[in-house]
Amino acid sequence: MFDNRFSGIAVPKINSTSALVFSLIIVNLAFNVLANAAFRVSAMGSTWRSILTWQVVGNLAGLVTVITLTWLLRHMPLSVAFPLTTGLTVLCVQLVSASWIFKESISERQWLGALAIVLGIWLIQR
Repeated sequence: MFDNRFSGIAVPKINSTSALVFSLIIVNLAFNVLANAAFRVSAMGSTWRSILTWQVVGNLAGLVTVITLTWLLRHMPLSVAFPLTTGLTVLCVQLVSASWIFKESISERQWLGALAIVLGIWLIQR
């Protein structure tokens, strides 16, 4: 009954596993940045409505990150996927959300910490 319902919708098929993995990582990072930025906006909210609205946005974005991580785990071990996505998230949130969007200052010590994260990600990939 429902088999032909979506037959006219073209879903892009990614043939390359590496392209799929790369896409999942990018989507995961983008929605992690969105989630963290939404939580920051929520924290600055002045009304319950704005606080709750941005909490919902942040949690929905977080749901997408969980789904992309789960899908990513079909293609790589947890010991690689989790540190990779978490480390890159820390870097992206620090650079995009904190530095560019909210204009927060980032100390030299924090940048050294970010460099340590990059080194850790590189070591895990080896």
